[in-house]
Amino acid sequence: MRFADANVFIYAFLKPRKEPPENIKLIKEKAQGIIERISKGERVVTTVVHLSEVANVIESRGGKRKAAEVLLAILTSENIEVLPVSAGDCLKASLIAEERNLGVNDALAYVKMRELGIEEIYTFDRDFEKLDVTVVRE
Repeated sequence: MRFADANVFIYAFLKPRKEPPENIKLIKEKAQGIIERISKGERVVTTVVHLSEVANVIESRGGKRKAAEVLLAILTSENIEVLPVSAGDCLKASLIAEERNLGVNDALAYVKMRELGIEEIYTFDRDFEKLDVTVVRE
């Protein structure tokens, strides 16, 4: 099982306002491929915090209705397990973020991965290369 970072959902579901550059088009295609594999049965995990991040970005760029639609699709997927996050998880993530110069949500993904023994993450965020996890981008 792999962790699915927020940016995978954002790239897959967010429609650009204008023609994106080629590198963004490629990332979108890869993200959509990941989502397709998940919809065909691959199991992944993410957290409520990462879903909130997805909702915030999509809402700001795609509207409230689109954000709700995407979250409903994720939350009702049988192949996506959405993990709860405690205050203790946030504390651990904050300490790791400070120590390793990471975003707090990236550190939170790492905390939850370690908790479950997950070694691989779907992400397009290069900060995960600073950690002892395998980054999967397709």
